[in-house]
Amino acid sequence: MPDFENIRADFAFLDDWDDRYKYLIDLGRGLAPYPDAQRDEAHKVKGCASQVWLHATHESDVITFQGDSDAHIVKGLVALLIALYSGKSPTDISGIDPAAALKPFDLDDHLTPQRSNGLHAMVKRIREIAAERAAR
Repeated sequence: MPDFENIRADFAFLDDWDDRYKYLIDLGRGLAPYPDAQRDEAHKVKGCASQVWLHATHESDVITFQGDSDAHIVKGLVALLIALYSGKSPTDISGIDPAAALKPFDLDDHLTPQRSNGLHAMVKRIREIAAERAAR
């Protein structure tokens, strides 16, 4: 999967929102398979209209995220957030301004209110996981 900066550059290159939606869907398809054992309430993101799961592992002060969704565009949003947050320390994650990082994607103007709320719920959950790991 491309890193966040490459995703942002690719996204900016695409002028048409149909192409941008297709790109998001392709990002979601590129996610590593999500473990069935983690498709449970403990890993389900609350506040998403679609089914969304996030799993985190924490080694050497780095959190790695895995995620999945049953909706194609939402799965692409999961991939976008994994590219933004995965592989960073809890401190680095808490220091990322999600609104500023995602602003170039102009998602708020092109996602349905439900998807936008789901995106914010995913960011909130990722930040909660980072705070929990930092407290250990």
